[in-house]
Amino acid sequence: MEIQNKKIAIIGLGYVGLPLAVAFGSKYRTLGFDINATRVGELSKGIDRTLESDKDKIASATQLTFSSTIEDLLSCDIFIVTVPTPINQFKAPDLGPLLKASEMIGKVMKKGAIVIYESTVYPGCTEDDCVPVLEKYSGLKFNSDFYCGYSPERINPGDKINTLTTIKKVTSGSTPEIATFVDELYASIITAGTYKAPSIKVAEASKAIENAQRDVNISFVNELALIFDRIGIDTNDVLDAAGTKWNFLKYKPGLVGGHCIGVDPYYLAHKAESLGYHPQVILSGRRVNDTMGMFIAGKVVKMMIQKGTNIKRAKALLLGVTFKENCPDIRNSKVVDIYNELVQFGLEVDVFDPHADAAQVQSEYNIQLIPSPTKYDAIILTVAHKEFLELDLNALKNGNHTVIFDSKAALNRGSVDARL
Repeated sequence: MEIQNKKIAIIGLGYVGLPLAVAFGSKYRTLGFDINATRVGELSKGIDRTLESDKDKIASATQLTFSSTIEDLLSCDIFIVTVPTPINQFKAPDLGPLLKASEMIGKVMKKGAIVIYESTVYPGCTEDDCVPVLEKYSGLKFNSDFYCGYSPERINPGDKINTLTTIKKVTSGSTPEIATFVDELYASIITAGTYKAPSIKVAEASKAIENAQRDVNISFVNELALIFDRIGIDTNDVLDAAGTKWNFLKYKPGLVGGHCIGVDPYYLAHKAESLGYHPQVILSGRRVNDTMGMFIAGKVVKMMIQKGTNIKRAKALLLGVTFKENCPDIRNSKVVDIYNELVQFGLEVDVFDPHADAAQVQSEYNIQLIPSPTKYDAIILTVAHKEFLELDLNALKNGNHTVIFDSKAALNRGSVDARL
């Protein structure tokens, strides 16, 4: 198959899809598709709210066009799916967006089509869940009339060093020939190279364990933070000492949110449980990490009481609501756990974040961001945005009793009352 004769469609233009569309659109005929017409309209003008691509970068993709019209997909031969794969309120995989995208592709694809999934899933999802939908709505037969591939996304939102093209790409295909084609397709845009996995399931599993491993490692140091808090020693001091050994993995304690690490382990656990195995380590790590917001809130309230502050209607400030620093992404932000816990204690809580979209935060979490902070009885650094590291916290104190808690160990140690 000659890629130059094919047209690529990128389905979903978020943090993953847009950089991919720009990379492919710089070399091949590419259609960036999203059901959000507003998003498509902005991208057509070179405006990217995720800040993953700027106007010049988008303009450099001379063969890239954008659309929210399904009929425009009829001219495409290769479909790359980059839609979200979240969890529901019961922490079970929500395949709704993925299956809807598969249904839509099934209605427009023609014989010879290749559908490549990048969305994070559990091993077997592509062939067991997505392929039947493609067959149903296309009337075509898998591995005879159309083919599939899987190449897990490895985008790190906000990271300007480890970008799409500089991160090695795992690829796979539903037949040996398709696997080679998919690998060569990605190799043409990925400067870091590719790794062709032996099967789609292996590629799916590789992505799931990447994030599960990181989640477990962070949960270990988070549990240490809970222990060392009771002992009365600083966790970061312990990590600095232990880190002098060459093979010690120096993870930091903190909130674990976002679209990957706080979500993907549940996909792996779901698959394991469907096969009759109840994972111990993976889920125990999730339980520890999910408690950190409540721990931070409780710790701050105890410190306020020790300083003689009347908790009822005391004012607290959360610096940051995005899931990571210097990035507008608010997906699965665990700062919300701190907010909700403080509110339940009776505090009046302000949230300040110059990187987050206020309307999106209001819609997603029912939290109204403030335009600028005032005076507070408690200040918690929840996200280490560069602006916050230069902030004069003393100017925000409501007196000497104000508690300052650094959950990122990013501030001057002498200026805070405690840190995680």
